[in-house]
Amino acid sequence: MFFGFAVHSHAQMSSPASEQNTGFGVRGGVNFFTWGGSDISSDDYTNRVGFHAGIFANMFVVDRLSIEPGVYYSVKGTQNDDLVDSRAVLNYVDVPILLRYYATEGLNFFAGPQGSILVGSTFEADALGTTFDWDTESINDIDAGLVVGIGYNLPVGVTIQASYDYGMTPVFKDSEADVFNRGFKVSAGISF
Repeated sequence: MFFGFAVHSHAQMSSPASEQNTGFGVRGGVNFFTWGGSDISSDDYTNRVGFHAGIFANMFVVDRLSIEPGVYYSVKGTQNDDLVDSRAVLNYVDVPILLRYYATEGLNFFAGPQGSILVGSTFEADALGTTFDWDTESINDIDAGLVVGIGYNLPVGVTIQASYDYGMTPVFKDSEADVFNRGFKVSAGISF
């Protein structure tokens, strides 16, 4: 049984992308997020480095076109290079549903909606050699947005990709401020 599974997995990984029916995998990487919107000055905030990790399924619906739902833990936020080096650390569970088009056996382009659930948020600042942090209730519990990106599948089942998350739900509750989560992700994964 184990041998049969290994042979099937190897055949699945070495076949052209358009011939694969269904697969799943794990993916993780680096986030570069900040806040965007008309109420944010590019001089105020800079990218904050975080990470994301999770699982995905890839299901081909027709030749060269697949649907890819996923679930990822993702650390977003922003950083302000002010006197106390303040930053917002926002932890989400991201649930994207991507449509992935394979231009070749490896090269692919993808886009789709993404819903995110806030699982934790803190504001931090450094002063007098100490990091101070405090929880906040002012962040929206749900974030909705769009994801677009480009990826490449290597013949051995390894995937690499870069994407941009375009948040469309305001970061803050009960606020008229035009402030959204926006950022890039670079990741690598393994398909099974």
